[in-house]
Amino acid sequence: MPDIIESPSRVDTIDGITPDMFAQAILSANRPVLMRGLVADWPSVRCGLAGAEPMAQYLKALDTGHPTTVLEAHSGVKGRFSYSPDMSEFNFNKRFKTVSAGIDQILAAMDHPNPPYTYIQSTVIKDYLPGFLAENINPLLPPAIAPRIWISNATRAQTHNDNDHNLACVVAGRRRFILFPPEQLKNLYIGPMDHTPSGRAISLASLEEPDFESFPRLKDALAAATVAELEPGDALYVPKYWWHHVQSLSPFNVLINYWWGNSASTVENPMSAFLAALLSLKDISPADKVYWKAMFDNYIFQVDGDPMAHVPPARQGGLGRHDAKMRKEIFDSLRKLIEGRG
Repeated sequence: MPDIIESPSRVDTIDGITPDMFAQAILSANRPVLMRGLVADWPSVRCGLAGAEPMAQYLKALDTGHPTTVLEAHSGVKGRFSYSPDMSEFNFNKRFKTVSAGIDQILAAMDHPNPPYTYIQSTVIKDYLPGFLAENINPLLPPAIAPRIWISNATRAQTHNDNDHNLACVVAGRRRFILFPPEQLKNLYIGPMDHTPSGRAISLASLEEPDFESFPRLKDALAAATVAELEPGDALYVPKYWWHHVQSLSPFNVLINYWWGNSASTVENPMSAFLAALLSLKDISPADKVYWKAMFDNYIFQVDGDPMAHVPPARQGGLGRHDAKMRKEIFDSLRKLIEGRG
């Protein structure tokens, strides 16, 4: 447990969960939940419990031999894959190797007191270890949700969030998740969105060696944090947009995760609106910001209820419910604005 979190709040734990419970109670609550032993009957978990060598042999026997992305960092980064001091580059290298080669690299460094770090990250199982799927079936999610595998030594996934729901299942080693609600964004010192180590913006504040002088609001984030510690066979549900910092605590670690739930089309994805707002709202005058904040609060986030309740439904236009015809009209209006014909 990091010393910087005093008397940490633990993530809620549920045993004996069913698919119906997961769909009806867990997802709707929008809170992280730890499910002990959810995948304890997986053959891969049994190998993970037997040790690093049996786990490695199990995975290598399934390897298709296709090269995947392997992150490599020297011992001085202390497992934290992030930026160089001036943020002009990253503190690791990306290589293309087979899963087996990456595993052998981790095994070779296990007895080293200050090992270099190897991280096989977000590898799609059906493309690289297809035989894994038939033997290790998720009891809660449909087969259409494609799992990914993460293999490393004692690495750190710096605080970030995802646009999807996440079910993380530990197969080998121990893992600690430190989780923050979405609204802690302001206290986490998130870096750029378009220059990221692995696709998602990350916090620039270390949780292992915190610098409260440079990042004073980090203390407020930690006060709101919850912690989950996972053993092989355990699973953690992380709702989309929740910030999470992941510590792999063993010399050899394997995690399987499932992402789902970000089904919006390109135009309807909230990120499209956010990027448009960066262009159109970020640098307007303070008075204009007051107006547009009120517009968004009223019509988009509806903080005071339905803003069009006083207007007959047939006359609400784009501010009311959207059928196919209205959606097309809004798209057409957007297109005209983008083309300068609005």
